[in-house]
Amino acid sequence: MTDWLDDIKWTEDGLVPVIAQDAETKRNLMFAWMNREALEKTVELGEAVYWSRSRNRLWHKGEESGHMQTVKEIRLDCDNDVIQLSIEQHGGIACHTGRESCFYKKFEDGQWVTVEPVLKDPKAIYNK
Repeated sequence: MTDWLDDIKWTEDGLVPVIAQDAETKRNLMFAWMNREALEKTVELGEAVYWSRSRNRLWHKGEESGHMQTVKEIRLDCDNDVIQLSIEQHGGIACHTGRESCFYKKFEDGQWVTVEPVLKDPKAIYNK
C-alpha cells in the first residue's frame, strides 16, 4: 500500500498549493502552501497547518491571531497537485489584513478595487 502523501505531486521544493474554502458558504478564504509535515499535522490536529515561505517554518493558522481553521474535509484535485481544505474559520477572519477573505480585490475597469471591508484592525489582532 502506498503512503497517501506519495499520491500528491509536490513541487520541486516539496510544497503543494492549498485553497482554504469556507465549509458552509463555499467561499475561497485564502491560498497557502503545505509541505508533507504541514499536511500530516493538519490531519493529526484537525486544524490547518501551513508552510510559511516567508517565515520558513510551519505555521499553525491562528497561532498569533486566534483565527484557527477547523478542517472539515480535505480534497485533492484531478492532477494530484492542489489541495482544497473545507474549513470552519474561527473569528470570521482568514486574512492578515483583518478581512474575511484574502480575495478582497476585484478587477474593474482596468484596475484592482478593494470590495471587502476590514472587519478588525490588524494591529488589534497581531500583538506580537
